[in-house]
Amino acid sequence: MVTITSSYTIVPNEPTPNGRLGLSSNDQVVRLTHASTIYVYKTNPSLELIERMRDSLHKILVHYYPVAGRLRWTKGGRFELDCNAKGVVFLEAESTKTLSEYGDFTPNEAIKDLMPSVDYTKPIEDLPLLLVQLTRFCGHGTTTTDQGITIGVLWSHPMTDGFAFIRFINTWAKAARGEPLEIDELFPLLDRSIIESPHPSSAPRFDHPELKPFPLVLGSSDDIAEKKKKTVAVTLKLTSQQVEKLKKKANDQSQKEGSRPYSRFEVIAAYIWRCASKARQLDQLQPTQVRFVVDIRSRLNPPLSQNYFGNALSSTVTPTCCVGDIISKPLSYVAQKIKEAADLIQNEYIRSQQCLIMGHEQLDEIRTSFQFEGEQRKNSPFYGNPNLSIVSWINLKWYDADFGWGKPMHFGPAPLCPSDRAFIIRNMDDSIIISLHFQIAHMQLFTKFFWEEMLDSKL
Repeated sequence: MVTITSSYTIVPNEPTPNGRLGLSSNDQVVRLTHASTIYVYKTNPSLELIERMRDSLHKILVHYYPVAGRLRWTKGGRFELDCNAKGVVFLEAESTKTLSEYGDFTPNEAIKDLMPSVDYTKPIEDLPLLLVQLTRFCGHGTTTTDQGITIGVLWSHPMTDGFAFIRFINTWAKAARGEPLEIDELFPLLDRSIIESPHPSSAPRFDHPELKPFPLVLGSSDDIAEKKKKTVAVTLKLTSQQVEKLKKKANDQSQKEGSRPYSRFEVIAAYIWRCASKARQLDQLQPTQVRFVVDIRSRLNPPLSQNYFGNALSSTVTPTCCVGDIISKPLSYVAQKIKEAADLIQNEYIRSQQCLIMGHEQLDEIRTSFQFEGEQRKNSPFYGNPNLSIVSWINLKWYDADFGWGKPMHFGPAPLCPSDRAFIIRNMDDSIIISLHFQIAHMQLFTKFFWEEMLDSKL
């Protein structure tokens, strides 16, 4: 059982700019709910350190003042940030369980108690953009494995993407440690207009398959039955040596001259896709696709600053493939499909996607097509069976979130996703954590194929 012991509204400790901050087309099309992550620490910080954590949040909100604001609707299904300094929510809680009773913190119902909650029946103008819950474990255990805390974080996805938000968390942690902040930490890039296409009224130049309907299970006319099937999560861990083994195999198989080697993400995503295709036991001719998003900061021309605080993501999708080919052909074949989807996201394609978004008078319909993550909505596209959604957190430096009591020993998604999705997370030692959310009926076969093939020298 988890009990909230204290609740604070944290506001900037100095006057901050008031007024409305326009959001970009990239901000407008993400899901309207909050994204969520959980940090786990094996230390038990003093009350003084926790108070310092709260105090430093007051200070950091002066620089990241939009975080203390609220969203508000404008017209055409669009919204903007109202920089009104209403503050963020900071909760302190205690759990009667011990840290070890939560296992490896694989997403499940019990983890929900360690996360703050949002009442989405309230107007969007009343919802905080950031909620934090710090939970101390006060169970019966006395060993060091039972001591520790968790920090559950919810942040508004229209406010920013995961890359920028992790930078915010790490800057907050740095301030809590009493270390001086760098210029780019003191002055995050908040102007959203710089990411927009310079020719917003232009017609889209590309076909944009990422906005088209995804393949259905053969013989089905809709995805209703698949949406009703329950999922379960499992945590899979790959050593850096196992990752290198996958990369070497895929790159050795590739015969394309002059092309760049497959990246770590492309190879791992390809491996997950192949194991998922095997586990589902679908018809060999079943069409399937993988969807993911790409950080576009370095892909725009000119490049966007790394301290840009907003959504700098573009959605992409692989070419449609047959399950039989994904299963039977070399890993390099599957990795090539992931690579093609990633390479598609270049400056001209991004600008075309932005023009398509800005060309809509009403964004409600197109927003469902661009949903990056989140709960299943009635009209939202379904990325589960026979398809797959993969989220790359490989470049997130989550392990720098040291608030003065040491680095986290775990970081990952908190809620269970209602459709098939994999989160790829990199540890400090270059090992990889995969948080896999998959239909219950197929999970046992997935893990069987995942480890059998990993141990097979032929892959």
